[in-house]
Amino acid sequence: MKLNIATCNPDKLVEIQAVFRIPGLEMGSALDYPELPEVVEDGETLEANAVKKAVALAKATSAWALSDDTGLEVDALGGAPGVYAARYAGERATYLDNVRKLLDELDGVADRRARFRTAIALSDPQGRTEWVEGEVRGVITTVARGEGGFGYDPVFQPDGATSTFAELPAEEKYSISHRARALKRALEAWGPRLSALAANRGT
Repeated sequence: MKLNIATCNPDKLVEIQAVFRIPGLEMGSALDYPELPEVVEDGETLEANAVKKAVALAKATSAWALSDDTGLEVDALGGAPGVYAARYAGERATYLDNVRKLLDELDGVADRRARFRTAIALSDPQGRTEWVEGEVRGVITTVARGEGGFGYDPVFQPDGATSTFAELPAEEKYSISHRARALKRALEAWGPRLSALAANRGT
């Protein structure tokens, strides 16, 4: 059985594949289907975007699909950038562009509390879906620190830690991140079913 991950982001794909592992399950991604059109993430919630991407890939490939959408919610900014985290500084923004805008918005702000939240959606080939979510709370640092991770990792310091996500070893980040927590819940919810389908070569 094949499970496609509905992302063309190689950084996100590595993190998902590191956590969501089921024996006998063949893992692919949207990168394997360059002919498919990009899904417009125009949902008002993370859950809506995750479901939309999973359903689109599942129906287009006639295979099961898993998708995530992640947002960074900063208290002092009223929950922004939220669902627009990936394009906070514009549609073609780079990771660095988004980080710079966030730090500019928080310049001189004392309350730097924030949370990362991830919604994970699973779709069967017919487009029937389920979703789970995970989150991690922390603070936005005043300067970027660390060379690892991606996105806002250099400026997000999770509660209870003295390092940003970008400063943590990948294995440690994978064990505590918002995406990891959502994926672990996904494994608990869907792992037995997908494992059985893989064993029976189901689709």
